[in-house]
Amino acid sequence: MPRSVLRKPSFMEVYKTLLRYYGPTGWWPGDTPFEIAVGAILTQNTAWSNVERAIENLKRSNILTPFGILSCKRDVLEEAIRPSGYFRQKAERLIIFCRYLVENYAGKIELMSKKDTVELRKELLSIKGIGEETADDILLYACGHPIFVVDAYTRRIFSRHGLINGMMKYGEIQKIFHKNVTEDVQVYKEYHGLIVWTGKQFCRKRPKCEGCPLDIYPKNFQMT
Repeated sequence: MPRSVLRKPSFMEVYKTLLRYYGPTGWWPGDTPFEIAVGAILTQNTAWSNVERAIENLKRSNILTPFGILSCKRDVLEEAIRPSGYFRQKAERLIIFCRYLVENYAGKIELMSKKDTVELRKELLSIKGIGEETADDILLYACGHPIFVVDAYTRRIFSRHGLINGMMKYGEIQKIFHKNVTEDVQVYKEYHGLIVWTGKQFCRKRPKCEGCPLDIYPKNFQMT
């Protein structure tokens, strides 16, 4: 792709460039808000393809509900989510999350979603095994709250283009996106999906810049 742009892009220009290249991604996949929340927990430290296999196992076992997970035997749950890796640890985290959801919101993500974003985020972060990225995945994709998700791809892509410092903390990067990206749930969802696709296809640990839609913008690999 010819390098016709020699200046740093704005955050919305990056969004529009990626959207023109990929079109809508439809990210995050999931049939229900609860399935999306489960996926957010299972995707920690593993590829999404492994999460898909684990979720299919949960569906096949007919336990992909808060009550189903809490009532099934521990070894059955562990075996179902084994493809996602760290299956004993993740089984514990799913049980703790489901217990929280049942005790506070009758097992319904829809009820949980009605809570104020800041308060709900604090609640989620207080649950064992749920960190900032997982909490924000749940808030944005399962609950429909306008909060931007920062992941490793976000840090890598935007530091390489000199738009953030790759050593910034999660919250600092998130504030930059909230300041520079239109506050809209669908925009936040789509932007994150576009970042994921770009990171997987082009902006890997060893970058594949040729053909990347962002190759028209200057890069600064010292900030990676």
